[in-house]
Amino acid sequence: GSWGNRYPAAITALSLMAFMVKGHFPQKGPYGRHLDRGLAWLVRRGKEGGGYFGGTRQGMYEHGLATLALSEVWGMTNREEVRDVLKRAVAIILRSQNPAGGWRYQPQPIDDDISVTVMEVVALASAAEAGIFVPAQTIRKAIAYVKRCQHPFEGGFGYKPGNTPKLSSTAAGVLSLMMCGERKSKEVKKGLEYLRKVRDSEFSSTQFYNYAHYYAVQAMYQAGEAYYQEWYPKIHDALLAKQREDGSWAGEGGESDHCYGTAMAILTLGVPYR
Repeated sequence: GSWGNRYPAAITALSLMAFMVKGHFPQKGPYGRHLDRGLAWLVRRGKEGGGYFGGTRQGMYEHGLATLALSEVWGMTNREEVRDVLKRAVAIILRSQNPAGGWRYQPQPIDDDISVTVMEVVALASAAEAGIFVPAQTIRKAIAYVKRCQHPFEGGFGYKPGNTPKLSSTAAGVLSLMMCGERKSKEVKKGLEYLRKVRDSEFSSTQFYNYAHYYAVQAMYQAGEAYYQEWYPKIHDALLAKQREDGSWAGEGGESDHCYGTAMAILTLGVPYR
């Protein structure tokens, strides 16, 4: 019932969300049986891990994506077993936040970077929206950490506080702040202006391509029609040019990552449906 080989929890979560973009859910519609199997696998993985989904040395990436997918499913299906695993997954995120307000690769409060932090923040925001309790203090600390990653002059966000800004970290940082109620903050406004100035070539090729554009298009959608209409046609055309004959997209890791690349492309292109 799962997707992906190297990072099955993450790829299964992304695959489920890719179907959900178009309104397909477990036990509903033409793909209901497939999605039900995928959800069952994800829930089983969560139970076996005591609420933790990570299976690699960078496990909090997998954990954040799985938590996000379960939050979206719980909001639409109200299955108790999904809620129970989701609550345990959220608890792991909460106790893994480090004193600076961020998260890192492992479920331990000892390090941080904006990339993992944003994935956990987005998961927590989605869980809270679905009715799972998330302490306000956790979100406040996370907001403060993300803001410290912003370059004071350029407006973009770096991988860690003081690092050079990049498209990927800026897009992620801006969206996470928006989802935490900071939509009108000066940090978000400066971050959006940084994104508007990226070179057109970065729509075809950039570091951490799928991750960057997954967050960027959502940030632009949240920012409003002017931002979105300026951004979406560029990434739309760039992604369609990358689609392969069999309908899939390659991931950053090449052929073995086609499930990842395809799910991320669907999630990026599918923002209008959300």
